[in-house]
Amino acid sequence: MKRRRRTEILIQSNPDLAGKLADQIKQTYTYKEIVSPQYGLTMVKMRESAQKSLFYIGEVLVTEAKVEINDHIGIGIVQGMNDDLAMRLAIVDAAYNAKLPESSTWTDTLLKAETEVNHKKAKQQAEQMETKVSFETMDV
Repeated sequence: MKRRRRTEILIQSNPDLAGKLADQIKQTYTYKEIVSPQYGLTMVKMRESAQKSLFYIGEVLVTEAKVEINDHIGIGIVQGMNDDLAMRLAIVDAAYNAKLPESSTWTDTLLKAETEVNHKKAKQQAEQMETKVSFETMDV
């Protein structure tokens, strides 16, 4: 599973999932905190719909952390001020980069969490679509 997909699942799913995975690693391995959670700004890129060109819409506050496990670095970046989640994401990322045996068992858990996230998003979208006004059927 690619880093981006894995990170999106961990951020969007139950907040305890990232903690549970990180705790599995912390119980067995020692990790070195390279960069403690710190705040910064990053530019948000958007695609303009008419000409399909990229532009920067603004900046967003992020929390970033870096750890090292068995000479492999892990990075955790999350929107907003969330030190704990950034650190947990960094530990999970380092575990994957180090190819620790625990990380190979997480795929099923992550896929299940992704299914739940997608189901939740679909439900929210369906609820929003119920309130959508169809101007084509309105009498003028």
